Amino acid sequence: MTVLVCADADEAVAGVRDGSTVLVGGFGMAGMPVALIDALIRQGATDLTVVSNNAGNGDTGLAALLAAGRVRKVVCSFPRQSDSWVFDGLYRQGRVELELVPQGTLAERMRAAGAGIGAFYCPTGVGTPLAEGRETREIDGRVHVLEYPLHGDVALVGAYRADRMGNLVYRKTARNFGPVMATAATTVVAQVREVVDVGALDPEAVVTPGIYVDRVVEVGS
Repeated sequence: MTVLVCADADEAVAGVRDGSTVLVGGFGMAGMPVALIDALIRQGATDLTVVSNNAGNGDTGLAALLAAGRVRKVVCSFPRQSDSWVFDGLYRQGRVELELVPQGTLAERMRAAGAGIGAFYCPTGVGTPLAEGRETREIDGRVHVLEYPLHGDVALVGAYRADRMGNLVYRKTARNFGPVMATAATTVVAQVREVVDVGALDPEAVVTPGIYVDRVVEVGS
């Protein structure tokens, strides 16, 4: 597999199509691939479905993509915090859809996509509006709701270092959703602080193998 080491973030997101489902790593701003999101705004793709842990912070990163009017739907766990005013305003105006997914279920749905699992049962959300109208089954005396995999056309993830084969190393909590998103998308793009030669990374520290990664771009700190 050939990994493209891109000259800049604009090259890294070239070809993202209108209507794509884009998985965006990050827990708040930790691990958020801001350079790739800014490049996606410049690139112009619209009518996007964005899958992320939350719905943007302040006016940068994912919030800027929302403010640019490029997002049709957000799939996330935490759409509203003190600094999510961009999403909040758009949602109240009916300009963006929301699919609320519990955090563990969100991660498991993407893991299922990467593992080729057709569906799975999970007890989270049972008895709440999130389970209304959904198929349920009692397993070992506990009710579970049926969940389906969550695939992406593109995943944008932030990592610490990459080698020229696309192997990724993350730094502390910035790791968050990056590894599972990298398994669940057709095209995976990683922004990193540094691209190093093959052999420079400790194999025991590699979290996302290069087989999952299509493009990497060095954006510095």
